[in-house]
Amino acid sequence: MQKLEDLKFINTYARLPEAFYDRPMPAPFPQPYRVAFNEQAAALIGLDPEEANRTEFVNAFTGQAPLHGMEPVSMIYAGHQFGVYVPQLGDGRALVLGEVQTPEGGRWELQLKGSGPTRFSRGADGRAVLRSTIREYLASEAMHALGIPTTRALTILGSDLPVYRERVESAAILVRMAPSHVRFGSFEYFAHGGYPARLRELADYVIAHHYPELMDQDNPYLALLETVIRRTADLIARWQAVGFAHGVMNTDNMSILGLTIDYGPYGFLDAYQPGFICNHSDHRGRYAFDQQPRIAWWNLACLAQALLPLLHEDEAAGVELAKAALDRFNGQFASRWTALMGAKLGLAETRREDLELIERLLALMAGSAVDYTRFFRALGRFHDQDWLPDLRVAFREPGAFDAWLNDYRARLNGEGRDDAVRLADMLAVNPKYVLRNYLAQMAIAKAEQKDFSEVDRLRRLLERPFDEQPEMEAYAALPPDWAEEIAVSCSS
Repeated sequence: MQKLEDLKFINTYARLPEAFYDRPMPAPFPQPYRVAFNEQAAALIGLDPEEANRTEFVNAFTGQAPLHGMEPVSMIYAGHQFGVYVPQLGDGRALVLGEVQTPEGGRWELQLKGSGPTRFSRGADGRAVLRSTIREYLASEAMHALGIPTTRALTILGSDLPVYRERVESAAILVRMAPSHVRFGSFEYFAHGGYPARLRELADYVIAHHYPELMDQDNPYLALLETVIRRTADLIARWQAVGFAHGVMNTDNMSILGLTIDYGPYGFLDAYQPGFICNHSDHRGRYAFDQQPRIAWWNLACLAQALLPLLHEDEAAGVELAKAALDRFNGQFASRWTALMGAKLGLAETRREDLELIERLLALMAGSAVDYTRFFRALGRFHDQDWLPDLRVAFREPGAFDAWLNDYRARLNGEGRDDAVRLADMLAVNPKYVLRNYLAQMAIAKAEQKDFSEVDRLRRLLERPFDEQPEMEAYAALPPDWAEEIAVSCSS
């Protein structure tokens, strides 16, 4: 394991022309202190966890005393926000420090979120608050443990510096990690801004550093689009299967690597509601849970449009190539989602006719507001007569559920699997613990009183979402009534 001074930083993005970024200095961050530290993320870059106890760690990752090789830049990008194109956005409160070269030869790009204003702040203060950094820190680690591609979180560093949002809050900086923070909106900025040479440079950079296997393709730019479409289809299928709503799927919040990025007003389903809106600011439900696959396609279409000049020298031919690639998204998503849902039901293999069984169950769950996570976790034991009443009682029409259960039982009997084997497989894909909003809120409330123990406790719980963890049973209970009053918005 390495000491701070041994970390090898390089910023390949900063080797691009300065049209791609700004070079602001981190704003002063008075009397910083450590709120949380993630040993698992530290291991990815080979950092000794003991280094987090050093003053130098806090100073380096608040930007006050950069380590050797750090070269902070803020990326420029554009984006469609709630369907409206904004020609210039960019990292308004973030700094990419560079990539850490790991002992195994990989690279992780480290970014400060909340480090102060940049040229892209649009008059804002460039700060993050303790509340929002805790939400992203916990969510990114919870998603990773669920097997969902995501950015990671190394640490939260706090300060008593006041920040003004809906109320006065304290400042914090999140250090997040990803192989790259390039977004769909990065391509949109150069495509629609009239910078074709820069567009090609960005695509070449992404391919060379993150998709080198595409360099030998006959049309590497088309291969890039096809790969991003496939990765995004897989990502959204995983979101839908676990019951995760992102809340603000603007194109500037979509990763070119198919990662979950920019956690704000997210929410895991409690009661199953297909139209669940987790973002209090989303008045029309554009980013509702059941709209996420459609919006993902729409965002990919925006990316495809941005890449058109690279796909073919003839625009009409490029459009046809883009359409053909986009046409595969729905099938890729449906195939992956059906397989994931089949696994949640304990099916060894998923058949075409299983879609009707899955959709019937979800309709019953929606009609009775059945808790999504708890139901699927319990379903694996339906063969146990002691468990069956707990399943039936959640439905307003138990008879309809019984009819579905009979068909489900017949489908399983057709595979002839041992119940114990099936149950083990179901418990391995149906989490017992997810980051419900009320759990995050309890951790935030304590942290705002300088008690950070619940943040650490939750992270450690969510590192093992499929394990029983008997001492943590209360964290798997139905949410309390007051949880319905929690409202999260784009400022979250």
